[in-house]
Amino acid sequence: MKAGALDHLAWLAMLALTFAAAPATAATIQVTIDRLVYSPASLQAKVGDTIEWVNKDVVAHTATVKGGWDVMIPPKSKGQVTLKTAGAVDYFCRFHPNMRGHLDVAP
Repeated sequence: MKAGALDHLAWLAMLALTFAAAPATAATIQVTIDRLVYSPASLQAKVGDTIEWVNKDVVAHTATVKGGWDVMIPPKSKGQVTLKTAGAVDYFCRFHPNMRGHLDVAP
């Protein structure tokens, strides 16, 4: 094999390693609140992802995990949390306890 071809192969190998070693980018996952319902009610995410609740209702809501986070979501506004721990969590609205959501967080 010629020296130029070897240089090209070495460059391709370095490029492949660069992309393989690049960390996955965190996602922002939207949950809509409309008529006292989280949609989707159940979702999957990864540690580092951000969950953003978009409140379309005219009243305030929360996304609350007992012993965990508590996100206030004003009327016609947004609230968010960045996930720091893997595991399954159920969340609810403190003002409307029948509003419930589930989140599976992968490492």
